[in-house]
Amino acid sequence: MQTSIFDIDNWREITATLARNKTRTFLTAFGIFWGVMMLALLWGGADGLKGLLMRNFDGFTTNMGAFFPNRTSMPYQGFNKGRYWSMNSADLDNVRKVVNGIEYSTGLIFTGGKATYGRNTTNGQIMGVEADFSKMQLPVIYSGRWINEADQNSARKVVVVGKQKADLLFPNEDPIGKYVELSGVFFQVVGVAGQTGEASIGGRIDQSFYMPISTMRGAFRPGRGIDALMVTVKPGHTIKEMEPKIKRVLYAAHAVSPNDNDALRSMDVSELFDMVNNVFLGVTLLALFVGIGSLMAGIIGVGNIMWIIVKERTHEIGIRRALGAKPSSIIVQILSESMLLTTVAGLAGICFASMILGVVDMASADPLTGSAGFSLPFQNAITILVLFMVLGTAAGIIPAVKAMRIKPIEALNDK
Repeated sequence: MQTSIFDIDNWREITATLARNKTRTFLTAFGIFWGVMMLALLWGGADGLKGLLMRNFDGFTTNMGAFFPNRTSMPYQGFNKGRYWSMNSADLDNVRKVVNGIEYSTGLIFTGGKATYGRNTTNGQIMGVEADFSKMQLPVIYSGRWINEADQNSARKVVVVGKQKADLLFPNEDPIGKYVELSGVFFQVVGVAGQTGEASIGGRIDQSFYMPISTMRGAFRPGRGIDALMVTVKPGHTIKEMEPKIKRVLYAAHAVSPNDNDALRSMDVSELFDMVNNVFLGVTLLALFVGIGSLMAGIIGVGNIMWIIVKERTHEIGIRRALGAKPSSIIVQILSESMLLTTVAGLAGICFASMILGVVDMASADPLTGSAGFSLPFQNAITILVLFMVLGTAAGIIPAVKAMRIKPIEALNDK
């Protein structure tokens, strides 16, 4: 009497056995369902949360850094501490010449102002940048173009308008080619731009007005002063490596103590990315730990119900053995019940978790980039299901071995 895993009658018997005690089978299956669902939700949710946080840095190159002059914190060469100092375009030229490893760079000038077009007005940040800015903080161009080298070299009176500001000033017409008044000076609109991320330097692109830094100086800021310096480094270099070299150039030009760590503030985007990655590595590991804990609880439930089933069917197993059933047939019978329970409940848990993640993803999706990352990749789903099937089957091995070792005469006498 040989039982095969592909025997239809065998599977009918299995379903009948599990259906005899519906409450117990349901509670065990629910434990499996819950464990699989929690593992899938935590795994997919951790990736989604990381995607939401990383979205703040969309558009930023990972090898970018920014530097801002700050008050000195120690006296030097006759100057008292607490002195204000500022960078200028000569500093930018010196940094480019002296510091090796810089890929792109730009000075930044900030000022606030009022924008007017016809009867429409709005206030916003006006920023002077160089053409390389668009290679460092990547803008989304909705129409027109970004500032180029020709604009910079000729100090053209052109401006790129942030998307939100363009919607306010030009609600019913194309702004490209039109002239907008910024703090009393007229500029021709050459582009409308925005950004996908939330992080910014000086202000969000969507809410600002960008023009060549040379134009900015002529219109609003006479002189050569700049408010900030942005750089990206070539492959093989880091901002952390470049920072001491940049400090030496700037401090030497402005009589700042070489030991003053507070006179120049910096922002290293690569460190922010590393910090986020490290935080979410811990979150992912914690999610997997909690999820696997829930998974193991379901596996223990499978093992318990298999023990109970073997105990209840001791008499039946004895009859089978007496009629010539092989030990392997008994093992297949018990393991098949375990496999069926874990597979059906596990698939239900994965499907339910995928539905929840899909709803959350749609609710949090970015209108420009689409998916927020709340999803369970197919390979992850298969990994969870296979892991659970293996563990669920393993949970039935000990009860199956116990059933195989039941002697027919003892089983027939069992009451």
